[in-house]
Amino acid sequence: MTVLELRDTYRTHGKGETAVHALRGVSLKVQPGELVAVMGPSGSGKSTLLHLAGGLDKPTTGEVLVEGQALSGMNKRELAKLRRRSIGYVFQDLNLLPSLTAAENVALPLELDGVSLRVARKAALAALAELELEALAPRFPDDMSGGQQQRVAIARALVGERRLVLADEPTGALDSTTGEAVLRVLRGRCDAGAAGVLVTHEARHAAWADRVVFLRDGLMVDASGPLPAAETLLEPSA
Repeated sequence: MTVLELRDTYRTHGKGETAVHALRGVSLKVQPGELVAVMGPSGSGKSTLLHLAGGLDKPTTGEVLVEGQALSGMNKRELAKLRRRSIGYVFQDLNLLPSLTAAENVALPLELDGVSLRVARKAALAALAELELEALAPRFPDDMSGGQQQRVAIARALVGERRLVLADEPTGALDSTTGEAVLRVLRGRCDAGAAGVLVTHEARHAAWADRVVFLRDGLMVDASGPLPAAETLLEPSA
């Protein structure tokens, strides 16, 4: 079953002459085991696409489905449940809770879904270990560097049995070595059966993906392979 599908989705903000067409007729399917990179200049609609895929926003027209379920037919409670159980989201602004430790931040989605504290914390520690963050488990966000906070946010997105992982520039605050390690973990999750969508400006990061799609002015161009096609598409924006 297709994990993520966008069917002819449009997202328009505002009305009339001031309307902003963030997405214009975008269609996309992401299968289990597949990592898709999304590239394009600033304002091209990349983050809007992720917001729609994660149920954080609704298309003006069109449909978004996660594992065959149409998000438009879900109420707020059902959407929140879907995000806790099936969707891992790495936000650009991280959204870590400052009053919780790294382990508590990572465990929170599981606890909110009714998983016992013991099981949730065990899963959180495993996710932190996957990103080589075991030593940070008892620390609060203010006691971490920006790069460490970003990796904790990634661990939170990967904890549990997430079937869809959405990552908005997940390596932005990381050095090249740590960034590659994070992409290796993301790639490993997809190889294990999850579906992933990675927004990135870096062609070398897109090389980890099975394919690249390029957005410009809300329109999508699908490339057959990660690097050569992506580099060709990016040249006009230079």
